[in-house]
Amino acid sequence: MKFLRSLFMRFMKSIISILVLLIMCLAGIWCFLHKPWLEAADKQVAQVKVDSERMKEIVKLFSVRFHPRSYRDHVALLATGKTIQRRFETTKGKVEMQKFSVNIPDKGETVSKEYFNVSCLFGEGKGPRIIIGAHYDSHDMTPGADDNASGLAGLLELAYLLDAEKELNCEIELVAYSLEEPPFFATDDMGSAHHANKLEKKGVEVRAVLILEMIGYFTEEANSQDYPSPLFKLLYPSVGNFIAIVGKLDQGKFTGEVKSAFMSVQGLGVQSINAPVQIPGIDFSDHRNYWAKGHQAVMITDTAFYRNKAYHTENDTWDRLNYEKMALVVEGTFNAVMKLSKKEPKVELNKEVKETPTKE
Repeated sequence: MKFLRSLFMRFMKSIISILVLLIMCLAGIWCFLHKPWLEAADKQVAQVKVDSERMKEIVKLFSVRFHPRSYRDHVALLATGKTIQRRFETTKGKVEMQKFSVNIPDKGETVSKEYFNVSCLFGEGKGPRIIIGAHYDSHDMTPGADDNASGLAGLLELAYLLDAEKELNCEIELVAYSLEEPPFFATDDMGSAHHANKLEKKGVEVRAVLILEMIGYFTEEANSQDYPSPLFKLLYPSVGNFIAIVGKLDQGKFTGEVKSAFMSVQGLGVQSINAPVQIPGIDFSDHRNYWAKGHQAVMITDTAFYRNKAYHTENDTWDRLNYEKMALVVEGTFNAVMKLSKKEPKVELNKEVKETPTKE
């Protein structure tokens, strides 16, 4: 009997040790993916008024009137870009149509067609540049309300907010991209790839890139949030009622700076992840093209197909989105831009006078 009791105690100690080790491993994985995990909300942020009704009007405009915004409907896609141009031109930003040509299949032949990004630059000549981007094409022949008229509505609302700013500390460029969707995704024909190349050729100093990729679908339904692996369900919420800030492994500090700005917004749940690009979804938008150039870039997203089951279907319609939450996402993005714009430039040793520090 004594032997059995001793054996049982050793067994229980082993089980407890395994459980402790498992908990420690999960905590380590959570910290690894979720870093920085000690971020605090910014306390000093500007109070801005985001117009959720205007965002709804924009989403309806692009997902109904300009549906489909696909490369297959060249006329509708170009009309979408022209409409964005006119909206940008109502602000004091410098508007530019960044044209590029792409070879596409057409009736059994390959033809060259012209597409363009639409850029709106505020604070020209005021130093490093912060870029906020969103693609305006939709997948195939779908309405594309969440993907990505929602991000486009956020981009245009930011234009109106920046137009009201009297003084900026750096350049801020809003860019609406064409050709993010397949068959152009992950190719050099993506509009954001052309934009990133243009920045490189011009030698533009890029401080940060924020990509708005599907920011409108929120739900309180139980178990509505999926992930690339069941392990994530142990580390993140099971309800799809938050916005996610997505960065790669070496961007913990930058992701935390953006996240803390979002956490200052009342009523908005915020999660972040820094993970390998091999995990499905981590690089599934325009930020990938700025990573390729070595820039600090994150994706701001409702997690797309991991939550919104209407992703890339005819059911991705304007009436399924939460415009009050979308307005909060725009407020968080504005806070992040203002925070990043006030960062001091890096200090490095002058190449000719080693002992004299100079600002870039």
